[in-house]
Amino acid sequence: MNWISSLLGNLNYGTILLLMLLESTVIPVPSELVVAPAAYHAASGHLNVFLVVLFATIGADIGASINYFVALYVGRPVIYKFANSRWGKMCLLNQEKVEKSERYFDDHGIAATLTGRLIPGIRHLISLPAGLARMHYWKFLLYTTIGAGAWHGILAAMGWYLHAIVPEDQLEQTIKEYNHYIVGIILALVALAIAYFVAKHYLGKRTK
Repeated sequence: MNWISSLLGNLNYGTILLLMLLESTVIPVPSELVVAPAAYHAASGHLNVFLVVLFATIGADIGASINYFVALYVGRPVIYKFANSRWGKMCLLNQEKVEKSERYFDDHGIAATLTGRLIPGIRHLISLPAGLARMHYWKFLLYTTIGAGAWHGILAAMGWYLHAIVPEDQLEQTIKEYNHYIVGIILALVALAIAYFVAKHYLGKRTK
C-alpha cells in the first residue's frame, strides 16, 4: 500500500490520527512505525510528544469504535465472511484471527478491551467481540482509551529515547529490534493486569 508508505514518510498530527484509526480497524498499519518515529521527531522539536500520543489515541478510539459498531449491527456471519474474503486476506485477516480475539474476550471479560490493546495480533481486533457481546459502549471506549493510550505512551517513550542514540537512517530497523523486547514486557504487564482483575473479581464475590 504505497499511500500508507507516503503517510509514514510525512508524519504530522493528522496522519498520525489517520494511521492509528486505520490500525484499529482492519488495515495492517504497524503502530510502532508510526508513534515511535513521530516521538523521535518530537524529540528534535518538530512535533509535541504529548500531542503525538493524544492524536494517536484519538485515532485508535475512532477506529475501534468503527469496528465495535460494525460488529454490533452486522453480526458474526458477515464479519467471518469478510475475514475469509479476498479483501480480508489483503488486510491480513482470516476467521481464525477473529475467533482468537473472541476467545480472548470471552476468557477475560470486559477487561480484555484494555489488556487486549497491548497484545500484537489481538490489539486491532478486540473491538469486534466487544461489539458482538454488546458491551456498554462508554465502558468500551474508556477501556480502549486507557489501553491505547498506554501502548502509545510506551512507543513514544521508545522513540524519544532512540533520538539520543540512533541516527534517523537506522531508526526503522532499531524499532523493529526493540519491539521484540517491548512485546515481552507488555505481555508480562498484561499478565499482571489480568491477575489483578481476576483477584478483584474473586475478592468481590467473597465479600458479598
